[in-house]
Amino acid sequence: HWLSMMLMKVAVLFLIPSLGCPFSVGPSSRTKTWLRSTVESSTAQPTIKDLDDMKAELVNTCARSPKPSLREVQDVVEQLETTGEILGIGQASSSSTLLSGEWELLYSPEDVTRSSPFFWAFRKAFPDAADQIFGITDAIPSPIKEVGPAFQTIDFVPETQTGRFVSKVKVATLGGYATSIMTTRAAIVGAQGLDCIRLKIETTKPEESTVVQTLLGPLGAVVNENSPPFPSGDALERVRPGSSEVLLRTSFCDEGLRISRDGDADGDIYVWRRREFASFDML
Repeated sequence: HWLSMMLMKVAVLFLIPSLGCPFSVGPSSRTKTWLRSTVESSTAQPTIKDLDDMKAELVNTCARSPKPSLREVQDVVEQLETTGEILGIGQASSSSTLLSGEWELLYSPEDVTRSSPFFWAFRKAFPDAADQIFGITDAIPSPIKEVGPAFQTIDFVPETQTGRFVSKVKVATLGGYATSIMTTRAAIVGAQGLDCIRLKIETTKPEESTVVQTLLGPLGAVVNENSPPFPSGDALERVRPGSSEVLLRTSFCDEGLRISRDGDADGDIYVWRRREFASFDML
């Protein structure tokens, strides 16, 4: 079906555009033991300082090189979530204005592009082919393909459970010669439970393409700004009804840090650091 082919081309273009932290060391065993004992102790109530230390430990782990395993990140996240729940901090994200703002990705268990909800919807639309496509593009080594940084802007109104969502991921190929900001826009169409919001994918577009700017010179900026986005949401719905809607589950969100997951793939963890609070107009 031509729509299926178009969506697959968008996914590949997202990954290969030329075709169309203050901490530096990992968590010590002493720190891990302290984290567990802090939460599990029946006699010691965790404090705000304990929570701040755990947040710093999570940032530390995410920033480590080589990249930490998902299990290592999960260990720290579980302690942080438990402590936040005990203290009543960072909970009930779907009824909190703290979700709104601009966020920078610190950790993705897979390729950074997978932090975009477009790929969560793509996996729902093509459950049998998605992993194969992702595997091919993920295998392209650096510097042929480099991904990041990734940002998300959330404008969420808890009272109406509606709002706007924008995901931006920078993708570069050919040693940085071809770059673009792959941008997916979605509507927030509701909340589910205490920690989930429903996103409905609308469009996907490569913005600020250096290929277009190079080929068209002074007209490149005009073309980049005015070229229409691909209606990825409608295309997804035609392939598999309901696939354009995904769940963003946020298990912890405060003034500085957010831990989110694809609500349909709960094993994944995406750690985000706040860059800006939402403006009063957004709230």
